Amino acid sequence: MWRLHQFPLCPFSRAVRFALAEKGVVHELHLAYPWEHGDALSRLNPAMQTPVLENGTVILCDSSAILEYFDETVERPPLLGASAAERAEARRLVAWFTQKFFAEVTAPLLRERMWKRVVSRAAPDGIAIRDANRAAELHLQLVDDLLDENRWLAGPTFGFADIHAAAQISVADYLGGIDWGGHGQAKIWYSALKSRPTFRALLADRMEGIRPPADYDKLDF
Repeated sequence: MWRLHQFPLCPFSRAVRFALAEKGVVHELHLAYPWEHGDALSRLNPAMQTPVLENGTVILCDSSAILEYFDETVERPPLLGASAAERAEARRLVAWFTQKFFAEVTAPLLRERMWKRVVSRAAPDGIAIRDANRAAELHLQLVDDLLDENRWLAGPTFGFADIHAAAQISVADYLGGIDWGGHGQAKIWYSALKSRPTFRALLADRMEGIRPPADYDKLDF
């Protein structure tokens, strides 16, 4: 059986869990905090980063690589896109959310509202949190704009772009960094994702010592 080394507020692990559920890949979860420098994680991934997926013979690291591995090895449902143009757009948006959204929104919120609370026991920086919240507004506007043209972010079908975007946004939402006001298209899209059983399992996760907003996992948010 596949074993996923992850922790609840790792957005990249969430993307992998979401995709594995969509593909019907049975796996078990192993809690791994990168900052604890555990022997198992360092042995599997010298970069000391989650997620890592392994089954005893195969070791997979990096969320995008893991998702593409299963799109190639598990035929249904295809998640990368039917045409070369759709696949290129999906990869563009995956890079946007895993790099730009993460750097501007998810990472600062994780640092201020998770790391400083759970690990360093330091006071959060209110200015950094406000900057992340403002950045989130701009990214939600991008989601609105994309959905003006398509049913899903990268085209007519649900896929990798939606999975990675939802993973990043869900962590930011857990940490109180998302204001859905004025973003009707994005809210409808995210509500549809919340309704998927494959995503709802992620929303049930909790990080010890950190509580999400009251409407975080509600369908009528």
